[in-house]
Amino acid sequence: MKATGIVRRIDHLGRVVIPISIRRNLRIREGDPLEIFVDKDSEIIFKKYSPLVGLEDFAQMYTDSLYKTSGRIVFITDKEAIIAVSGASKKEYMYKPLGDIVEKVMNERRTFCYNSSLEQGTGLSFLSDDEDGKFSSILIAPIISGSEPVGSVILCSMEPGFKMGEVEIKLAATATEFLGRHISQ
Repeated sequence: MKATGIVRRIDHLGRVVIPISIRRNLRIREGDPLEIFVDKDSEIIFKKYSPLVGLEDFAQMYTDSLYKTSGRIVFITDKEAIIAVSGASKKEYMYKPLGDIVEKVMNERRTFCYNSSLEQGTGLSFLSDDEDGKFSSILIAPIISGSEPVGSVILCSMEPGFKMGEVEIKLAATATEFLGRHISQ
């Protein structure tokens, strides 16, 4: 555990204010759920809650199936990071933070499709720390559980000239619907 040097008092309702610098750094926003843990040393730990945590093995099996079916690189994410990948290096992508474009797609609850107009060279990335566009085509579909976005399914291609189409849109829609229903059970 890393000390911050910040001390906060509990108010009369039992609330503690998390400083804005920590909230920004950890991308914690108003309304985000936090899970509370107490360890054996009586330390209280707040952790960002994700309904997809614990489903990594299931998500991995699903990405493997989608990859075999579509031939496209497949990612499943929670709201913050990639939790499963098939067709690309797990070492390079697992648990990498997502960029603003994925957050926007989830908040708007709409599928986003990007197809590069150029045969080679430029592309797009959906990661927060990736300056270079790696993918010539990207399809991002939000996973909705209840009425809340909880993650996304992302299909990608590095193949110059390839364009995501109706088949990929239907595959992503099926995946997000299934995963959203699975999470809410």
